[in-house]
Amino acid sequence: MNHGEWEYRVGLGEDIHALVPGRRLVLGGVPIAHASGLLGHSDADALLHAVTDALLGAAAMGDIGELFPDDDPRWAGADSRALLEQAMQRLREKGWQVVNVDCTVRAQAPRLAPYREAMRRSIAGALGIGVERVNVKAKTAERLGAVGRQEAIASSATCLLRRPAQR
Repeated sequence: MNHGEWEYRVGLGEDIHALVPGRRLVLGGVPIAHASGLLGHSDADALLHAVTDALLGAAAMGDIGELFPDDDPRWAGADSRALLEQAMQRLREKGWQVVNVDCTVRAQAPRLAPYREAMRRSIAGALGIGVERVNVKAKTAERLGAVGRQEAIASSATCLLRRPAQR
């Protein structure tokens, strides 16, 4: 879509990881106090993975698995915030700017409300935008499904990108 002198794109990202004992829980780049953490090749930050996929999708640049494959040992234990920053750098090289990001984390436990502002600041910092452009919502699953049974944490994110219109 071309609106004046700008091209706009919307992206959607989703991720889910199993909760397992003995792993550190990190969401939105913020360590969360909990008995279990998310299982994954990297630090398994499901929130940042959803944000990364939303951005890459909006720019038609693939997805996080293409950029950072989980069968590549270079990304074992990787900090998902650093992966998001690398993806954002690729978007900048194509002229994209983030207008805003809206995220939802679905977790039966732990309670995430005390961490929301820290997550917003972390995501905004990784994207190089003001915190007022980032929203993080926390929802339970009303005890339904894997999230409701506390077997997993799921996240989704939407974003709006813009760049100068291509002529």
